[in-house]
Amino acid sequence: MERLKSMQRNAATAAAEASERYRPELIADDEPRYLRRQKPVEIRRKKLSGRGWAFYGRILLFIATGAVLTVGAYYGTRFLLYSPSMLLLKPEQIELTGNHVVTRDAVLKQFLEDRNHSVLLIPLDLRRRQLEQIPWVESASVQRILPNRIRIELTERTPIAFARNGNELELIDPHGVILDRPQDADYQFPVVTGVPDNLPRDQREKRMQLYQEFMKDIELVRGGASQSISEVELSIPKDLRVVMTGLANATDTQAVTIHFGSSDFSSKFKMLVDNFSQWQAHTGRVQSIDLQYTRQVVVNPDSSAGTAAARTNPSSGTTAARTK
Repeated sequence: MERLKSMQRNAATAAAEASERYRPELIADDEPRYLRRQKPVEIRRKKLSGRGWAFYGRILLFIATGAVLTVGAYYGTRFLLYSPSMLLLKPEQIELTGNHVVTRDAVLKQFLEDRNHSVLLIPLDLRRRQLEQIPWVESASVQRILPNRIRIELTERTPIAFARNGNELELIDPHGVILDRPQDADYQFPVVTGVPDNLPRDQREKRMQLYQEFMKDIELVRGGASQSISEVELSIPKDLRVVMTGLANATDTQAVTIHFGSSDFSSKFKMLVDNFSQWQAHTGRVQSIDLQYTRQVVVNPDSSAGTAAARTNPSSGTTAARTK
């Protein structure tokens, strides 16, 4: 009996030791950290909130709006480019103002390739440059008038003289542009020579500027003096030569060639009109007068009359004759 009790006590002691040795908390403390079971992380799935639906709604709205605008732009473009209400179909759709010499047909000719096309497809700048290639057109303005009209405003060139080219008389403007003479126009201008059409345009323009300066200066001295000019020679710009009448009086029809040089036209012309009668009385019929020199005037009488040429000192008013 004693032995049985001893065995039971030993068994109880061993069980107690084993229980103490294998407690879970002691085992957990002894386990390596890398073998410890980690606490699982809870993953929550975010559900669509009210704010999320509003965001996606705006995206759908933008997409729908873009689609509507794209379709509208497509059909709007087709309407503007191909609708009959936008096409240039008749010449009456082209409005033209400012033309007096340039014919309407010459203008409409520049728009032939635009017929049956939308006015939005007409290259306005190109058509403007083409119109300005017409000799009588100085500048042009071309505008679209929706839905289907074109408005053109022309500024024509202003001729200021006849230009002699060989046996032909044409018109010329201040910029040296030579113009055809309109059949039904009546112009009364002096004839200028020395501006042939084969001369570069910039050179013609410089010579015409000299011509304008001369005409302006003599008008300041005596109003209407330019009406007595019949011809102006510009071939030598340093010696502007003029054929004019009416030097003695308004009814004098004698044509006299005057050499004015290239400057100081007003003072030279004043000296001419103040002294011409005196010079004519001394030398007889005058053929030409040279005013190029500063301190003397050369008066050449008509050689057919057998008279002598004379040199005059403008400051003293005396005249010295010499045999020609």
